Amino acid sequence: MLLGLDGTGEIKYSKVSNNGGREVSRLQAENAQLQAEVERALKRLVALETSHGVIQIPYPRPLTSQAGNQQGSEVSVQKPDPVAPDTTEAAEKAKPAPKKAKIEKKADQKEKKVGGPSMPTEEPSITQVDLRIGRIVDVKKHPDADTLYLEQIDIGEGSPRTVVSGLVKHVPMEEMQDRLVIMCCNLKPAKMRGVLSQAMVMCAATDDKVEILLPPEGVVPGDRVSCDGYALGDDFPPQMNPKKKIFEQIKPHLKTDANKVACYKGSPFKVEGKGLCVAPTLADANVR
Repeated sequence: MLLGLDGTGEIKYSKVSNNGGREVSRLQAENAQLQAEVERALKRLVALETSHGVIQIPYPRPLTSQAGNQQGSEVSVQKPDPVAPDTTEAAEKAKPAPKKAKIEKKADQKEKKVGGPSMPTEEPSITQVDLRIGRIVDVKKHPDADTLYLEQIDIGEGSPRTVVSGLVKHVPMEEMQDRLVIMCCNLKPAKMRGVLSQAMVMCAATDDKVEILLPPEGVVPGDRVSCDGYALGDDFPPQMNPKKKIFEQIKPHLKTDANKVACYKGSPFKVEGKGLCVAPTLADANVR
């Protein structure tokens, strides 16, 4: 319809030819073309996602078109919903990696620390043992043990040390009093039946016999005992660390030889300038 003005100024209506039919056909053709392009694009998308491992879950939604020839033409195209990607695989990939690698790394470090190569440790020697001459100034039976002596021994320190010895069955008490002995002075003090023992009397021993070692003539309390071939120094620890088991590693090398001389790895115990330390009768016996 066309609107116009006549000579009198009034609006006049005139009919024109309606091309609506051709317009609808054109729009329908365009709609079909667009639909085909959408389908091709969807196929390409599905192919790409499938090649990258995305599992397809299609939701078919038919394309619809509506065309009207009343009061103009209206064309609507309903686009298909996009294919939902498989979220399961994506979620699995997004999960944080387990801490297995970190745990294995810590385990490897621990294994290297515990079982890996370590610096060789030097074997302890007799120079780490403080051996001195002592004199038993008092001896009595332990009040709580029939097999133990309770002694006070002067080792040249100004006041005697308390020592507990299991010698009751091996040495009569009268032979203990005022006796010169060889003492191991830097063992960790240990309680024996409630009494703290601060040193150890060195003896030669077999399975059935124990003898106190005899120092050479002329010694006095406090004299140092050394071994041939081992320097007599002051680098021994004031107290041997029981965790390092220093004395336990040295003990297997302490024996009397065929001449009853106390030795460390075959080197005789001696007091410099005064002589050797011996057992009264036991040859080839352990020293402890």
